[in-house]
Amino acid sequence: MKIFLCCSAGMSTSMLVKKMKQAAEERQITCEINAYSISEFEACLQQYDVCLVAPQVKFKFEEFKARAIQEGKVCGLIDMMNYGMLKGDVVLQQALDLLDDK
Repeated sequence: MKIFLCCSAGMSTSMLVKKMKQAAEERQITCEINAYSISEFEACLQQYDVCLVAPQVKFKFEEFKARAIQEGKVCGLIDMMNYGMLKGDVVLQQALDLLDDK
């Protein structure tokens, strides 16, 4: 499974990505998780299974979700509290749930 997080510059999300990777390792889930800026969305969509949109760019969520559906991918909006508290395990589970519901 390949997950990418979209934020404004691709930098602020790196700490959450680290927490998500730790949670995946603890749960013995093999996955690739990276953060990118919203300008890289189209390129990433082709390479990843799940897109999670950071709260600070939620204005792009509906557009990104529609594009993801067109490509047979899934897209979710990260809850502001989970994002702010760096709840990597919860956000990882969100990505897993999105894939399961597909």
